[in-house]
Parts: sequence; structure tokens; C-alpha cells
Amino acid sequence: MEHGYFNDNEKLLMKSMVKELLVRLKDVASSEDISHVHAIIKQGVLANHYSRDQYGINPTVRNLRTALLVAENIAPDRSMVIATMLYNLVRNKSVTESKVIEYFGDDVAKIVRGLIKVSQLYQRQAAVRNENFQKLLLTFADDIRVIIIMIVDRLGLMREINHHPNEMFVHDIASESRYLYAPLAHRLGLYQIKSELEDMSLKYLNRRVYSQIAEKLSETKARRDSYVVDFIAPIKKALTEQGLNFEIKGRTKSINSIWNKMKKKDVDLNGMYDLFAIRVIIDTPHEREKKDCWIAYSVVTDIYTANPSRHKDWITIPKSNGYESLHITVKGPQDKWVEVQIRTKRMDEIAERGLAAHWKYKGIKSEGDLDSWMNNVREVLEAGSIGQMELVRGMNMNLYDKEVFVFTPKGDLFQLPMGSTILDFAFAIHTRVGSTCTGGRVDGKNQKLNYKLKSGDTVEITTSSTQMPRQDWLNYVVTSKARNKIRQAVNEARVRQADMARELVQRRFKNRKIDLDEGTMAKLTKKMGYKTITDFYVDINDERLDVNTVVERYEQLVERLKDSSQASPHGTAEGFVLQPVKEESPTDDILVIGNNVKGINYKLSKCCNPILGDRIAGFIASDGAIKIHKVECGNLKHLVSKYPYRMIKSAWSGKVGAQFAVTIKVVGKDDIGIVSNITSVINKSPETALRNISISSQQGTFEGFLVVGIPGNDALDELMKKILALKGVKQVERVNR
Repeated sequence: MEHGYFNDNEKLLMKSMVKELLVRLKDVASSEDISHVHAIIKQGVLANHYSRDQYGINPTVRNLRTALLVAENIAPDRSMVIATMLYNLVRNKSVTESKVIEYFGDDVAKIVRGLIKVSQLYQRQAAVRNENFQKLLLTFADDIRVIIIMIVDRLGLMREINHHPNEMFVHDIASESRYLYAPLAHRLGLYQIKSELEDMSLKYLNRRVYSQIAEKLSETKARRDSYVVDFIAPIKKALTEQGLNFEIKGRTKSINSIWNKMKKKDVDLNGMYDLFAIRVIIDTPHEREKKDCWIAYSVVTDIYTANPSRHKDWITIPKSNGYESLHITVKGPQDKWVEVQIRTKRMDEIAERGLAAHWKYKGIKSEGDLDSWMNNVREVLEAGSIGQMELVRGMNMNLYDKEVFVFTPKGDLFQLPMGSTILDFAFAIHTRVGSTCTGGRVDGKNQKLNYKLKSGDTVEITTSSTQMPRQDWLNYVVTSKARNKIRQAVNEARVRQADMARELVQRRFKNRKIDLDEGTMAKLTKKMGYKTITDFYVDINDERLDVNTVVERYEQLVERLKDSSQASPHGTAEGFVLQPVKEESPTDDILVIGNNVKGINYKLSKCCNPILGDRIAGFIASDGAIKIHKVECGNLKHLVSKYPYRMIKSAWSGKVGAQFAVTIKVVGKDDIGIVSNITSVINKSPETALRNISISSQQGTFEGFLVVGIPGNDALDELMKKILALKGVKQVERVNR
């Protein structure tokens, strides 16, 4: 394949790589395969279909390097290697997909299609930097081998650009490798590749730091290795004497990991506790796990002095993600600090192979089914046999069949649930965009609001300043954000319409010189079949109800009320509902919690609504906040029976000025004026405020629930006495609702 397209170094490199690749493929690729690949590549080079990219990278060399790395690091898989070497030529139309199928079969063509499909994503530079790009990548790749090839290709490219003259190109490739390819490699269990990608990313993004750490590690490697041997020798001896079956591993952190820890702890290399770690892994039955781990712990701490501030016990109480291990830092020989991790074989497998737990522990988000699925892939990859890729071929890549990924014209990427429409997408961009959306252009074609999006769509939203959300829009959306915003907008529009109608009614009543009583109007609206006063006024605004009819029926109702009893400007309890107002929050330091400590984050429990004067106790909730309950609260008693150590002594500090929301239940005879009398008692008190009242009436008896803002128990008792003294009131009590 002699051609001016290759320089001398590339020719030598290619000969070496081809030779090595042929050795690795001798058991899986036929001589015909090799001849066809050689002929196709040569033809593509001669036709100039294999030109260097804008950064001077030779794609022939790059693809050959990737193919060899796949064979070395993953498996000598025929389909993966051939597809890696040919997909650029298929994309450039140098060879047809049908010819690939004819020479190599459908499996190779499938990988080629996936590589071409995924490579097209890189035309959208903004999207590549989006956090959803990993998901989109997996959605577009029809075969897991496509993702593996891309990861390995990135490894080869990172090795190649070490001294590339275009610093911006190197920076961009290193950044992308760090946030995209290294986490993908981790998810697939390709830990060596992941670690190398991270280290090279640090090298290219901060070469000074990388070089300093690398030089320091190189200088101390022999000493460090010797130190580890000396450190573990007495531990091995003591653990063996205890009759434990175990292994001990020693490892030095990667350069990138060391740098992250230096930044986090704000120390230099010499000040790091865990430049290297010792891991004691005990092989023991499940029922003896905790006991044997603590035996090992006592062995290590008997030999070396432990730093109690660095002790982490995730065996007694595992992490929320399932991680279990004992971490201790001890002072070893030469007064050096060494981290020792103690766990069982099962715990180690959860940490190392249970990807959901392990990735969360390392700070990488896990996602349920994806983690489980990736774990299966990883086990296949670690099998180490030539035939392992047969299992990978059959794995379903439809990981995100419940999601779609769409682009803006600028290339920004959005993740939405499957079934999302243009209207969902508009609200995902911004509430204002959604509220004024009239449709959109999808890949250049006009589409309606209810067009269902597909992964890869590029969507441009069209808007109009006169557009407003409508009730029927709820039929066009699936996302909770869109539904909530539409409902909110529709409700706000209804309130505005109701307010305008209310003003119209008030003006009409004023013109007719009729006193308008809200209680009587509420009674009228209920008799007319309206569930809410808002519905009533909206119908007036929409001219479904004539305002003159309302005035006439109101006058008729007033006359009937005069005839049935003495007239009163207030209605009965029937149908009376006062809308709630926003509750006030207690002021700071109203509580003394624990040992006279003030200013602690606390919340008043909704189950019993304690107020100033109640006997109270605190309970430390799972989020760390202290929930304040009444001492007699049933929920508190239940919680304390299960977690007695989380109860904390609490009392009121005596500080006043705050108002507490208290619900009072009132039962009595449904007489005219009863509501007015109750509310009058509350409003006359300068310390109390009526926040909500809901009263129902049945067969002459009313039952009301009043939410009152009140400063404490004394004021509450006084208020309840006054209400109970009213004519017609039979019962008043404080309740929890």
C-alpha cells in the first residue's frame, strides 16, 4: 500500500500494527477477510477517500490503531475489527453497505451503520457537551460494540495527540474524554481504559500538575513498594493466626485521583493520607461477615495506631447505595499514614462489580436498569475468551425506550419522556415559550402542537404573542412541567376573567343601589348549581350567564330570607367558604432545643401542629432536620418506639411574636348570622387572624373547621371559650387536619 498519503513513520507504524493485528486475528478472520479489507482500504486511499482530517490525523492509521486496541483490550472480534477499519469508507461512499454485506456479512454491516450513525452526532458541537449526550449516544448506537469501539478509538486518539500543535483541539478532545468517554468506560467496567483516559485528560488540560505528580510518584515508587511489603507483613501474620481466609491488596491511586484528592483536601502530595491504600478482603460466610471484619479491624489497630477522625464504619450502617466497608487510617512505619479498607469478598464484589453501588460511591450517577444491564456487559467483557463477543451481539441496546432526545437549532440537547410533543419541548425550553407556542419546524418541516417527537429531531419552536394556553392543551402533553404550567396558566386566566366579571356585577349592583353581601351571593351561586364562586363569575364573563338574571335572582333570594326570619346582612353556614391565605412561618429561636441550644434547623410537624404552650419533643428526621411534635402525638410515640435515640428534648423559649396555624372544629345549630358571629369573635382579637374557614350544613346542624393564626395556647383557650359562648354553638375543640 505504497502511497504518498503516508509518511515514513506512518508506514513503519502501520506495518507493525498490521503484523500484530494479523497475529491476534488468526483464529477468527479468514484469509479472504484480510484480502478484502486490504483491497478496499487500498482502493479508498488511491481514490483519496481517506484524506487526513482538518487536524492532520490520518484516518487509516487511526482506524488501524483502534482495531488493534480493540483486539488487545477487549477481544479479537472479527466483526468489530473489520467494521472499525471500514466504516469511514462506507460513510465517504468509497464502498457500499451492500458490498460490506457481500464480503463480510450482516453483523459487520450492522456495526458499520451504528458507527456512522453515532459519528453524525459530532456535527452538533453544543450537544456533545450536554449531560444527556451519553444517553443519546446509547440510544443511537444499535449495538454495544459501537460504544466500545468509540471508547477504544478515543483512547488511541488521546495517545496520538500528546504533542499535537493545535492546543485548542487537544483541549477539546481531552475535555470530552473526561466528561463523556471516561464515565462510559467506567460503566462498561473498562477500568484501565477509564483510568488512562482520566490521567491523559489531566496531562493535556494541566500538564504542569500532571508532570509534578508523575515525577513525585516515579521518584518514590521503589520506596513505596518496599513500604507496602513491610506494612502488610505483620498484618498477614496476625490475620493468619486468627484463622481468617483473606487476601491483601495494595494499590497506588491514579494521578488524576491523587490530584482530585489534593484539591478536595487542599494538601500537597506529601500531606495526603491515602496516596496508596491497603485492602484486606476476607473470604467468610455471610453470617460471620461483620464479626470477621471487626476481628481484622482489631488486628490492624493493635499493630498500628489508628486516627479516630478518619474512621468510617459502613458495615454497621451501610451507605444508602449498599456500599459496605470499614475504612481506617493508621500510622505505619516511619510515622506515615496509610488507609486500610476492610471488607468481605461479597462486599468487595458489590463495591467493584455492583455498578449501581460502586459508581455512586465514586461519584458517577447510576440509573437502575442501565447499571444492571451494563453489569452484564462488563461480566462478558471480563470473561476474557474469544467467543465472549457472541454474547454481546445479542444484547438489546434499547436502553432508553422510555425517553426521546431532541435538539434545538443551535445544537442544545433536551431529554424528554417517550410520547412528548412539540408543546412539551416548548415548555421544557421555557414557560414563556410554551405558553406562546403555535407549533414548530421539525427537521425543516412545519408540524402542529401535538406532533410526537423522535430521538434525533431538530425542533424550532414557533410562537405568537397572542397565543395563550388552553384547557385542551392538556391532551397534547405528557410531561408534568407542561401539564402544571398549562393548568396554572388556565387557572390564572380564569381568575382574571372572574375578577373582571366580579367588577361588572359590583358595578351593576351599585347602579341598582343594591347592597351586595358575599355570604348571600355564595348561597345564591350554590343554589344555581355552581361548585365554586370562580365558575360562577367565569360564566358571567363568557356571557353564558346574564348579569341581569343574577341581580334579579339575588333580590328574590334576599326577599325569601326576610320572609323566613329576621333579616341579617350575613348568610348561614351553608355553603360558606373563605379562601385560605398564606401561612406565616415561626420566627427564629422560638424553641430551646437540647441543652439550651437555639438557632437549630427545625420544623413544626404537620401531624399534630404544636403551638406555643404545648408540651413538645423533638425528633431527628432522616434529612437531619428536627421535627417538633406534641408530646402526646401518636406519630411521635410510634417513631420513638423504633428510634428512641433520635428523640431530643425540646421546650418553648417563651419568645412571642410568631403566629401558629391551629385548626378549630365548631359544631352547632345552623342559624342565620352564625358565621358572622364566629368570624366577628376571631377578628376582634388583636392576637388572632382567620386564615381559612370551611363549613358544611346538614339538616339544620353545621360543622365548621376554622384555621386560625394564633400566638399560643393561652390565646387559643381564650378564643375557644368566646366561640363556645355564642348562641347556637354546641361544641368547640382543637383538631389536627
